[in-house]
Amino acid sequence: MGNWFILHFTENEGMAFGLSLGGDAGKLLLSTFRIIAAIIIGIYIYRLTKKDTPKGLIASFSLIMAGAIGNILDSAYFGLIFSESSYHTVAVLFPQGGGYSSFLHGKVVDMLYFPIINTRWPEWVPVWGGQQLVFFRPVFNLADSAITCGVFSLIIFQKRFYGKKKEDEDASGVEGGD
Repeated sequence: MGNWFILHFTENEGMAFGLSLGGDAGKLLLSTFRIIAAIIIGIYIYRLTKKDTPKGLIASFSLIMAGAIGNILDSAYFGLIFSESSYHTVAVLFPQGGGYSSFLHGKVVDMLYFPIINTRWPEWVPVWGGQQLVFFRPVFNLADSAITCGVFSLIIFQKRFYGKKKEDEDASGVEGGD
């Protein structure tokens, strides 16, 4: 009890939950996708600001873009400026021979861990009985949190964000194509 929040340093290849696309080509593809997505979201946000758009919609997309940029920066520069780290050694900033990776091939640092429930499944539970149960197992960073909050707010408030346009069309007599 009391260990519900832990700062836990871990590095991943850059995708959610430590997933990877595999190898240097996969890492480069993921980094390129992130950069293109951030540019497209940035253009979309710019266009939204020129219209009468709900501020919450702009804020949601801004959170997603900020998180993407944070993960891009980790991936782009951490490999250049830090040495390889492990469970037994701490990474060195600006090591003598250079970093552990090249541009856009670095790992993303995660550090926030919330094992809110850490117990064992009861023996009578099929398949998992007696095994360890940790509820909320993923380790994540602030960029991941920003992306998640942005996406959740888009889902939760979608009627508020996008419903105004439909109400305006209904009020002006414009009908859908039936």
